[in-house]
Amino acid sequence: MTKINREWEKDGFVLRLAKIEDAEQYYEDNFNPLDAQIARLTGCKSEFSHDEVVGFFKKCVKSEERYDFLIISPEGKIIGESVINEIDSEVRSANFRIGLFHSTECGKGIGSWAICKTRDFAFEELQLHRLELDVFSYNTRAEKAYIKAGFKREGVLRDAIKDGDSYADDILMAILEEEWKELKTN
Repeated sequence: MTKINREWEKDGFVLRLAKIEDAEQYYEDNFNPLDAQIARLTGCKSEFSHDEVVGFFKKCVKSEERYDFLIISPEGKIIGESVINEIDSEVRSANFRIGLFHSTECGKGIGSWAICKTRDFAFEELQLHRLELDVFSYNTRAEKAYIKAGFKREGVLRDAIKDGDSYADDILMAILEEEWKELKTN
């Protein structure tokens, strides 16, 4: 299977399919070091080695079972990613995740724009029936962006996430093909 290559632009920001040659810049722009607030909001560890990041990135780009889009600033810096993974062609479903790697980039609408572009790609190009995600209860900004993009709460895994000394919920959300079509006609 050859991946469908798409690119979108808004106000100088670009959302495009990741390429192998982006691996070093992906690491340098974002994991040297990773923004601590972003690590918390996404549930990943705060430190990664160069080889971990570059190796994983290249593996993802080569995989035919996922689409990794990069969010690139007007200055050419990779500031985030929007990913469709765990694609099940038989069921026509997939998982979705997005991350802006710098807290200074949050709140500008770029994440919401990338969510909508990636969501539309999932239904228009991949012909999915269901796109699902999970978000931590303390990441209220992300949950609001998902709801605005048409995702609906489906369940809550109570106290499933350790957040420092306390626990938080993992919220399960999804959007179905019919809901997306209705959203696009309104």
